[in-house]
Amino acid sequence: MKAHRLFLGAVLAALALVFLAPLYVMLATSFKSMDALYAGGLLSLPPSLDFSAWAKAWGSACTGMQCNGLQPFFLNSVAMVIPAVIVSTVLGALNGYVLTQWRFRGSELMFALILFGVFMPMQVVLLPMSQVLGWLNLSDSLVGLVLVHVLAGLPSTTLFFRNYYLGVPGELLKAAQLDGAGFWTFFWRILVPLSGPIVTVTVIWQFTAIWNDFLYGAVFSGFDNKPITVGLNNLANTTSSVKEYNVDMAGALIAALPTLIVYVLAGKYFVRGLTAGAVKG
Repeated sequence: MKAHRLFLGAVLAALALVFLAPLYVMLATSFKSMDALYAGGLLSLPPSLDFSAWAKAWGSACTGMQCNGLQPFFLNSVAMVIPAVIVSTVLGALNGYVLTQWRFRGSELMFALILFGVFMPMQVVLLPMSQVLGWLNLSDSLVGLVLVHVLAGLPSTTLFFRNYYLGVPGELLKAAQLDGAGFWTFFWRILVPLSGPIVTVTVIWQFTAIWNDFLYGAVFSGFDNKPITVGLNNLANTTSSVKEYNVDMAGALIAALPTLIVYVLAGKYFVRGLTAGAVKG
């Protein structure tokens, strides 16, 4: 039995090393100067921590015709992610609340139609979404990009909250109604305080999906409001006399840093929220 556990541990350790190898290469390369990069191998440690590649990727690297680094793209993503996550989470909570506690004729059909959006390929909505944004005069704007992400994330947030709220006894709503609680009172004073685990799951899910999205950012953003993923693509594809792989790796890490921080700090709460009922039903 002990040998079996040792073998299993060795296999898991080997798989972990394989999984983490690309991250190690990115980190090691980003802290090397160009001379150290050419002198050493791909897996060699940097002779010293050189932050010049990080500084250039952030503030002066060329991303097409501009050489302002990833900073403006990063700030655009922050300005896009925060309202999109908040709005999609609140609307998903309201949808889940109505579909479980205030059921009406056709509510199951409506939920099925909303659920269809979870499995619909993103490419299908590009053309109709472009037309709608044009009608609303929101084409190539940050507000339009936020709207796109809210609509794209609404099926998932509705699914999370609906399944979580299925575990809330219907008698709780009836008792609150007898005490004079209305639609909003029950939602804000009773249901929302019980929703901590699923709010955590939804926020992490939406933040990661929106921050890492490239397709919507490339299609619906304007020249001055492109997100970090588009900026990173422009950085990697901008040609120069010497390809600076250390700058590219630093840029990739800058783009990935917010989601890494979120999962490191809140990953355990994400798992707890799922097990508390986010995928139940």
